[in-house]
Order: sequence, then C-alpha cells, then structure tokens
Amino acid sequence: MHFSIPDTQEFIDNSGNSYLSYNIHINGLFHCTVRYKQLLHLHEHLTKETSLPLPPFPPKKLFPLTAAQQEDRRQSLEKYIQTIGQTSSLNTSPLLTAFLLHAQQETSAKLSTIENLDIFLQNNRRISLKVTTSESTSRVLKKLLRHLNLPEHLDPFFALFAVIEGESNANILRRLQDFESPVLTLGNINFPAVKLMIGRSYWETENDLKLTQDSVSLDLLYHQAVAEVSRGWILVPTSLQEHLNSIDDKREYLKAIRNCKYYGFTQFAPCTCDYPQPDTRVIVSIGRNELNVRMLLDDNQEHEAVFKVTRMRCWRITTLHNGMDRSEGSDYTLELSFEYLVARNQLQWITIVSEQAILMSVSLQGMIDELLRKGDEGRGEGGGGKSWSYVMRDGVSKIMIGGHKF
Repeated sequence: MHFSIPDTQEFIDNSGNSYLSYNIHINGLFHCTVRYKQLLHLHEHLTKETSLPLPPFPPKKLFPLTAAQQEDRRQSLEKYIQTIGQTSSLNTSPLLTAFLLHAQQETSAKLSTIENLDIFLQNNRRISLKVTTSESTSRVLKKLLRHLNLPEHLDPFFALFAVIEGESNANILRRLQDFESPVLTLGNINFPAVKLMIGRSYWETENDLKLTQDSVSLDLLYHQAVAEVSRGWILVPTSLQEHLNSIDDKREYLKAIRNCKYYGFTQFAPCTCDYPQPDTRVIVSIGRNELNVRMLLDDNQEHEAVFKVTRMRCWRITTLHNGMDRSEGSDYTLELSFEYLVARNQLQWITIVSEQAILMSVSLQGMIDELLRKGDEGRGEGGGGKSWSYVMRDGVSKIMIGGHKF
C-alpha cells in the first residue's frame, strides 16, 4: 500500500479544546483523518501482535507543539506508516485492515447506514445491492458473488474496481481493498461517472482453465474479454477477427482470445516516459509478468519495449508538487521509477510520468506477490478472531472482535 499524510486538520473537541488530526491518503486517494493518539494506539497493538521489528514511532511531547514541531511530527508519522505499508507481513495484518476501515467510517460520520450500491459487470449489466457503510470490500464482493451464484471457492479470483468508462474506452482508477468501504471510497473519488465494476483479480492466465469450468465465472471472464477487445486493450489480428465474431461458444472464444496480444494485461491511459528518450509519449500495459511500453517515436512507427518484472531490482513512487501546497487538490505530478537490469551488470533507472503511477505500482506488487506464492497452498487469514480496541478521535474506546464491533 502507498501511504501519505500530505496535510492536517484542526478540530475542536466537546470541551472546546483544539487538536490536530492527520489526513491519511492510501494509494493516491484520501482515506481518513486520525489523531496522533489513535496511531499510537495502533502502534501499541501492532507491537503486541507481531514479532517483527516495527519502525520507530514519533514520541509524545509534554508541551504543546510549535508549528515547526507539528510539521516534524507529520513527516515522522508519514514515514512510519509508509514503512508499514511497504512491509507485506504488516500491511496485510487484519489489525491494520480493521483499523483503517473503522477510521474511514469514523471520518465519514456515516456509521452503518444502509445505501443502495450499483455494481456493474463488464457487459454493463447493473446489479443494485443494499449494503452498509461499515461493510468492507470483501463483504460487498461476497454479497455480489452470492447474488450471481458463483461457487464460494472461486471468490478469490475476482475483485472490485473503480472505473471511469467512456464511449470507447475505460480508465481504471483503483482496485478496492479490504481496508476500505466501497460506499465510502466511491464518495471520496472526485471524478464524475465513476462506476464500481467486477473483474479478474489475478495475473496468471492459467487460472482461466479452472474458471471456465463454472458457468458463472465463465460468463464473467467472457464479458471481460469482449469488453477489452472493444476497448482495444486486446489486439486481435485481422486474420482472427472474423473467426472470433463467428464463435458462439464462450469457452471457445476465450480459448482463441488467450493467444492474442495483451490478453490478461491492464492497460493504462497514455502518458510519458524517459525511455528511450525524454518525454516519449507511451501507452503502458502490465500483465504476464511484464511491463510493456508502446511508444510513438520520430519515425511515426509504433515501437515496443518489454520490461520483465523479474529483472526489476526495485521501484518507487515520487510525487512532485508545484509549490508548497501538498493537499489533494493541489497541482502535482506522479512518477513511477524502476531500476531495471538492461544488460549483465548494467542497471538503469526508467521513469514513467502518469496519474496512474500508483495503480501501476500496485499492479506490479500484485504480480510479484502472485509469483512468490505460486505453488504454495492457500493460507487462512489468521487473527480474525482476536479482540482489540479501536480508539476514536474523542477518546472513546470500542472493543472489536476481528474487524467487527463487539
């Protein structure tokens, strides 16, 4: 997860005293506002629950903070939570997930209200579900998949995505995670015409063979493939187009389309890259364990560069702000930079400038995680039944069992 704390807010408590809270953004979107003592409480719980060394937590102060000290604390808290977000064994902790979900609910002031939530299939069929603002992404997804009659053991192969869909294309904003409420996250996205859409949650296309044995998952995969062909995400050779149009059997269609260029990839909006030269206009696609860059160079011919994730040494996200304002509405640029083994003993940094840089990074991490656990037997979530407490901004403590209020 990509955390940031770009700014703070000042509140007045019931006694008339002012206090400072920190605006947490996750994967490029505002998520919640929390106080220092809430983050300290989380740190204390994590210390008890894990044997891993945690990053140092900014210490308490006896006296009110000066403006400079407040800024130092903001930076220190940001560094702390960023370190947790980059540690896979910590950022998947049920405790952290539940804390973030409850913090989002408290910030919204919409605790457990019931709302209608529209979720779209890839063929634009709309399904309306009654959900509460306290339901996490996994619970909403489960409710949708039971509505569709998908066998429960196939649930992990699908996910919910926030998508802006135009007449001929689509722009994926984010994949929703279990630390957020779909209802509340959609409310935080400042884009018009955002849809919540179901799609594949995996990168290894061999999983298709398992999913096509079930009629419901077969339908979901088929409609996604048809939609991606229509958007131009999957490149179908001219020689195959007429054959695809004549196929009535969905399994046969998927079997034919799986061999086409960019099947199983996520395509991103046009952006710029410094490879092979600065300010090169490119289209980035990620899938099949690679980051693919299509570029239009001076000869007006489309060229392609393929970067295998197994040859990426590391990558980073950089936010370049124009001016001192770090808030969400300020003018800024996102960059994804990765260090790549271009030849034996030769590493090169390559930078992509894109509003979807964080989604690219999340996609790369998901692909790496899938590679690492390939062949491993599924593991339980663990820790779901442990009790812990969530301290609200006003200091009231609520006892939780797993992610639920006791």
